[in-house]
Amino acid sequence: MRVTIFADRVAAGHELGGLLDAARATEAIVFGIPRGGVVVAAEVARFLGLPLAVAVVRKLGTPSHEEFAVGAIAEGVTVVNPEAVRSGGVTPEQLEDVENLERAELERRRLLFTVSAPSIVDRTAIIVDDGIATGATAMAACRALRLQGAGRIVLAVPVAPAQWQPDSAVVDQYVCAHPVRDFWAVGQFYTDFTQTTDEEVTRLLSRDLPGGN
Repeated sequence: MRVTIFADRVAAGHELGGLLDAARATEAIVFGIPRGGVVVAAEVARFLGLPLAVAVVRKLGTPSHEEFAVGAIAEGVTVVNPEAVRSGGVTPEQLEDVENLERAELERRRLLFTVSAPSIVDRTAIIVDDGIATGATAMAACRALRLQGAGRIVLAVPVAPAQWQPDSAVVDQYVCAHPVRDFWAVGQFYTDFTQTTDEEVTRLLSRDLPGGN
């Protein structure tokens, strides 16, 4: 069942920015998870007056259903949900093949999207996606930024399953605008959930650079 909450990702980012206003830190950086999460993050960054960067992550799907996440990867990080692996019937060999493919795409996106951003060491990282389904990609992003030296991790999303909570050992603060009990997919809560392109992500990141438009 489709229950629309947001007109689009920009509207979701505007609402999320309002909730994050009290958590804003002068030394914070907003990180969007490509691709759709960057659109939400760009609006959050604009609302809070903070710099925008990317947290490049790739979901690990099953061979028969790429959208069913059994885990996720980021630079230096692999997150795997053993229960999802079992329920998806994924063999160790299949999981290795999927990870190898996604590592290649992860590197492509890292090279494409990574721009000159301030160091996150000892600063607050506000990690934003357009929603959480399984939480694998969000947690991979949080772990990667912790490894990069972030002093504080804030995970912020417009919508997520009400029962989902991040690992408190990794995430210092979790903000969800709409925790939903009857949750099927992130897209059900958006009127416009058009797939975000590489070009749009690049444009949003370029706009946030010194001298950008």
